[in-house]
Amino acid sequence: MPELPETETIARDLDAAITGRSITAVKVTRPDVLRETGRIAFARRLKGAKLIRTWRRAKLIVTDLSTGDHLVVQPRFTGGLIVESADLDQSALAYSTMRLELDDARALHYCDVRRLGTVALMSESRFAEYSGALGKEPLDPAFTPAQLSGVLRVTSQPVKKVLMDQHRLAGIGNIYANEALWRAGVDPSRAASSIDEDEAARLHREIVAVLTESIEARGTSFRDYRDARGERGSFAAQLQAYGREGMACLRCGARLIGTHSIDGRATVFCARCQS
Repeated sequence: MPELPETETIARDLDAAITGRSITAVKVTRPDVLRETGRIAFARRLKGAKLIRTWRRAKLIVTDLSTGDHLVVQPRFTGGLIVESADLDQSALAYSTMRLELDDARALHYCDVRRLGTVALMSESRFAEYSGALGKEPLDPAFTPAQLSGVLRVTSQPVKKVLMDQHRLAGIGNIYANEALWRAGVDPSRAASSIDEDEAARLHREIVAVLTESIEARGTSFRDYRDARGERGSFAAQLQAYGREGMACLRCGARLIGTHSIDGRATVFCARCQS
């Protein structure tokens, strides 16, 4: 967490809220979140830059700057970007690690209680290299069932692990891998190469559906995730597999199984209707 729907939500919020603003001052209070450059160079390169666009790549939130640099944030488990405004609950900024003051008297904070996320400032060429190593975007209209089938058939790793491999597919994490596999009726432990074309088409459909629905609900909040306004997403109420181990399968009524044996992450599935 956050995964594709959460970072997409944050990126859209920020694009609407801060595009066109300029950075007037930079304060980094926890430099251990920085990557690619140190605190002094980070502040120097950001000060005076104009925010051109904010968008998502994989689980990254990317802000294009007028200088040609890219501010690249990977929130990981507990990180988030929040715009400080007069009506914001100040408790949302308790774990601010970085503050970018803007020319309209607001500020953009990167907050992270555990500081497992990262903030990087990358040149255009460095970002192109970094982004190029990431996998296909599952919500890109150019990403087809045939392409998903091609990703799956070349490896015998468990299909769930392949869906979460950011070098193969970008943005899918544990929550949405569980959900898409349950919806598609596919056992998460199956060898990816065993998924036939019809199953791949069904899985593709459910990946796109669950990610799109979660974006509409502004993501899934359990404990830490907040959007750029400091608010919670509501998709947790729609989860049908993740977090429901021991409960009845909503499709067949069998007890959902929870395990960590597939990829070391919490996997929830129905042994009766996922094959």
